[in-house]
Amino acid sequence: MNIKHHFGGSVYLKETHIPAGHILVQHKHIYDHLSFLASGTVELQVEGERQTISGPSGLVIEAGKHHGVKALTDTVWLCIHATDCTDSEDVDETLIQKADEPEMHSIVEAMR
Repeated sequence: MNIKHHFGGSVYLKETHIPAGHILVQHKHIYDHLSFLASGTVELQVEGERQTISGPSGLVIEAGKHHGVKALTDTVWLCIHATDCTDSEDVDETLIQKADEPEMHSIVEAMR
């Protein structure tokens, strides 16, 4: 996957180019955030509920909900967060809630 990081005005945009068939592993945040499917088609899973979305399409991911995407076609997926972090090496540590090992294993299996 190709990831580009964009920072400006206390906003972080994570631009991910996902090849067809690849999965962005589920995770959760402590606050709501915006996501935008710029192009392609994905299967979005939020708290175990799946839906197919084709871009362009914007949505809100609610706080505390596990979410992930499986690219059904080559896809460009954008995640948009309010943050003062401007370091691409540290931004995921700042934004993503940690999951314990058993929880992460069940989440990954559910996405397959």
